[in-house]
Order: sequence, then C-alpha cells, then structure tokens
Amino acid sequence: MKLASLKDGSRDGRLLVVRADLERAVMAETVHTLQAALDDWAEVAPKLAHEADALARHAREDAFSFDANHLMAPLPRAYQWADGSAYVNHVALVRKARGAEMPESFWSEPLMYQGGSDVFLGPREPIVMAEESWGIDFEAEVAVILDDVPMGASREQAAAAIRLVLLVNDVSLRNLIPGELSKGFGFFQSKPSCAASPVAVTPDDLGDAWDGGKLKLPMLVSLNGEAFGKAEAGEDMTFDFPALIAHAARTRRLSAGTIVGSGTVSNRDAEGGPGKPVAAGGRGYSCIAEQRTVETLLHGEAKTPFLRFGDTVRIKMLDAEGQSIFGAIEQKVAPPA
Repeated sequence: MKLASLKDGSRDGRLLVVRADLERAVMAETVHTLQAALDDWAEVAPKLAHEADALARHAREDAFSFDANHLMAPLPRAYQWADGSAYVNHVALVRKARGAEMPESFWSEPLMYQGGSDVFLGPREPIVMAEESWGIDFEAEVAVILDDVPMGASREQAAAAIRLVLLVNDVSLRNLIPGELSKGFGFFQSKPSCAASPVAVTPDDLGDAWDGGKLKLPMLVSLNGEAFGKAEAGEDMTFDFPALIAHAARTRRLSAGTIVGSGTVSNRDAEGGPGKPVAAGGRGYSCIAEQRTVETLLHGEAKTPFLRFGDTVRIKMLDAEGQSIFGAIEQKVAPPA
C-alpha cells in the first residue's frame, strides 16, 4: 500500500491512496490525514488496504492522475524526527573531513540526533537558503514511520512498530556544523527542514527488498541531471532499523508518527577503501561531503562544490523491474523569494 498527502491548504494535507505504479490515486475515504491513520493503525490500515485494492482493480471511478508536484510530504509534520547514522562509513568520512576523531564506540552503539519535525518539505519544494556560503548539501536516506513504541522496547517490538517506509533528503549546512558541534550541544541551525519522497510504502509492498530491518536496493542520486550516487542501502548498514528504533526508545516512549532515519546511505568500495565516484566506475555517494572527503584524501583538496542556487538534486529508488517505488524527491536550491 502506498500513501501520500495532497496539498489542500491545510497544515496536514489530504491523505491519498496511490496505485502501485504511481499513475493513479484516490482521496482516502477512511481517514483524512496520515497522522489520523497512524493514531489508529490496527483498525484503519485494513480499510485503507481495501481502498488500495479497489484502486488496483479500477473499481474507483473517482481516481485521478497522480502528480508529485501537488504533494506535501506524506507526513507533513511529525511528532518526532530521530535521525541515525547507521552507515558508519559515512560518519568516518565526514569526521575525517573536519579533523574529528572517530570514537570506537560508534561501531557498537548508534549515533542519533533529534531534528526538526514541525516541517517536512514536499518532494518538489525547493531548498531555500539565504547563503550559498553555508555549505548546502543533500543527504539521501531511507526512513521509517512508526506506530507507538514502548520505552525500553526490545528489538522485536521495535521491528513490529514499523508501519511505513519512505525516502528522505536530510538537508545539511556543512559549513555551520563544526561551529555548532564545537559548543557540545548538537545540531540546530545546520540541520534545516528535510524533504520526503512523494509516497510512503507499507513494508509488505516492498517484497524481498525489505528484510524486516533493511531496504536492499540502490539509492539513486543525481545532481543537475548527472548520476552522483547509487549506493546499496542494504550493504554496510551497521545498525538496521530495529536497532535504531530500540536505541531511540531506550529512555522514552515513541509516539505513533515518529520518523526514524537511517542516515546517509554509504558504501565502501570492493577493495575496502572509501568508495569511488560514479564517473570512476564506483557507486558514488549520497551526499557531496563524502565526495569532497574522498577528493581530499586522494588529491589533497576538495574539488566538488557544495550546492549553489539553481542546482537540482534528485533522489529515488527503483524495484527489480525498474519501477519507481517511492517516486522521486526533486529539489532546486533557491534564495529566499
């Protein structure tokens, strides 16, 4: 089952049930918003699934063309956004770039920050920033939306709470990060609003690509129309989603509607190195910071600039048949209007 939120002038949008091929959609009759569905998932989900089945059978005369340009994020504002760094290769690279030590504990205990969740950008909303000098970067991630999770949840309880899977662009302002972290109090200004994929998908709709904890498909990223990354999301994920969720719930309950991110999808190359650009035959990167770090390691300086006004980043994932699963996040960088 695939769900989206249509712009309707409200803060939370109007819930859509979307056909598997992302061609047609209908207004959900069961509930009006995704948060309402999550609040009562056990009762609501079977009814939404019935609506999805009717749409698939062409039994809904009110179906219309699905257009990502008219969408908000599937969950336009969430009760919580907890972003992990499950791909420790990424953590090692970006810390090396700013001359920071890599604690050994990062390989045994997840790293996580609590980001802003009051605004999730829609898949076509621009990345609006006042200054290019802030070091604007994208981070392509997999994320999950949860049902209620009890404090101290086991791995099994954490896995059972995953209701939906989606893609996220966790926008980062690289040149603001070192100053913020040096204060010892975490990210704030350097982590503006994230963007989400057009649809969120129930795990059962992902087939063999979902193993209960990881999504085993390439994360496809392009920058200004050129391939930038195709990292395998199912590889080099040191902490899967049940581990991340259990970590987040160690000292608190997590409310239905909490979103947990994987962190930037990142692979090492076959020889154990930091990875190669797509142009050099590698899998590339899911953020600019990694490419800049590898350039510095190999050539003594970073050559790839961070995002500039007018740049466009596109993030998507295809199934084994080449069909888009979540639709694409496609954002242009722009100054304030």
